[in-house]
Amino acid sequence: MSDKNPSLKRKLVQAGGWNLARRVAKSVPYVGSAVAIGLVGYDIKRKGMVNGVLNTGIDAIPFVGIGKNVIEFFTGDFFPDKKTDGKK
Repeated sequence: MSDKNPSLKRKLVQAGGWNLARRVAKSVPYVGSAVAIGLVGYDIKRKGMVNGVLNTGIDAIPFVGIGKNVIEFFTGDFFPDKKTDGKK
């Protein structure tokens, strides 16, 4: 009979796990946007001012940025890197 009725402790752990998962899922778009904005300097350095800002702007939009990155994984960058002469 104890196998069919989970204990109160187990029910609380399961409910807490679902609440935590829900909170994490809600915060994912904001965390992704914060990371994209934090990397704006790197993008500008690598791609140039206009392309770097455009790339970061698209990445900062929660679901659009995810879609762009998935497509870029298979096709390559939408905004190419600057041409370099090999010097640092």
